[in-house]
Amino acid sequence: MVLITEELVRKKSEHNERLISTLEEISLHQEDIEVIEHIQNWCRDLKILLLQSNLIGRLENLHKLKRLEYLNVAINNIERVENLEGCESLGKLDLTLNFIGELTSVESLCGNHNLRELILIGNPCVDYPHYREYVVGTLPQLNSLDCVEITPSERLQALRELAKNRAIVVQKQTDQAIERDEQRIRVAEQQSALAQHCAGIDDEEERIKAFWQAKSEHCPEIRTEIARQHRLGRERHETKSALDPPKRERNLFAPCGRPYNLNQGKLPFNFQDEADHYLLQLEVYRHLDTSLIDVDVQTNYTRVTVKKKIFQIAYNEEVKPDESTVQRSQITGHLMVTLKKLKVNELLTTKKSQGKSSAPSDTEKMAGKQEEKLRAVVDISNICPPADLPDLI
Repeated sequence: MVLITEELVRKKSEHNERLISTLEEISLHQEDIEVIEHIQNWCRDLKILLLQSNLIGRLENLHKLKRLEYLNVAINNIERVENLEGCESLGKLDLTLNFIGELTSVESLCGNHNLRELILIGNPCVDYPHYREYVVGTLPQLNSLDCVEITPSERLQALRELAKNRAIVVQKQTDQAIERDEQRIRVAEQQSALAQHCAGIDDEEERIKAFWQAKSEHCPEIRTEIARQHRLGRERHETKSALDPPKRERNLFAPCGRPYNLNQGKLPFNFQDEADHYLLQLEVYRHLDTSLIDVDVQTNYTRVTVKKKIFQIAYNEEVKPDESTVQRSQITGHLMVTLKKLKVNELLTTKKSQGKSSAPSDTEKMAGKQEEKLRAVVDISNICPPADLPDLI
């Protein structure tokens, strides 16, 4: 059984800096809570309490919440309305999809003079004859029932016929109570038989399959058992995950201390080696908040962490971290890192100066053409021997 603990309440009150004494709103939905407790002692100033999608079987321990204006306990196991008389400021009560069959229990809300909205959709009682007329006549302070506005003429008609409608409702809810008692006995027998059947199955997967394939009824007991099976399944999964071998941590450096090149986020990048600096352009996500980006510039590598994924690049020459700059484009969102070198590369500087030299003169062009002619192919067919050359012996 899941309990309402102080740790849970503080966790759900992060919007109030985890302070629970001044809390005005809290949501404890989908927590498999079965009992309402402690809330009225820890959070006296609550105005909104959301407890939908749990396993709560009874409305209780709420009478100290004098400022409570909205209570949502939809999709629970509640079978009657009770113990809300002390909630003097209650203006809206949502009981959607519960198991309320005792419709006359709404008479306990007569003292809640600020109650304006009541929702009972999905409960067995809504199928009773004259259900709406009875509730409207019993609670004249309501403005809407089941999200439908109550008109003045409807209210007058319901008040005139309240006694007759109440007698019909009492008879119908008595029949429903008998059916509910029979259902409890029948479901208990079905669960016992299913437990015996599953006990005879050795394979765990087959036992789980047998439970989910068994026929079941819609009732609080079955909802509680289904939630328990879900909880056991999660625990089994967590146990198996704990037994799995831990993921190998990626090393950022070689055993010799040399930094590795990494790109866990597979981000496109461009790295340029200039004469006096390195230029790194990293294409981070355009709409990513800058607070999720961390840049660490070191003498022989730069590491950029983007949403906990590491981009690391090493370089051959040392840089000056204190003189390097990091900028981000406001248009593309790309990251531009300029890394000033510790020693200027004179070779790159010479090549760059040569590339920027003036155009060659006409004399240089003529010399170049002559050199090309001298390096051309020689036609040996036109070479004639001199006349005085003796014959070969």
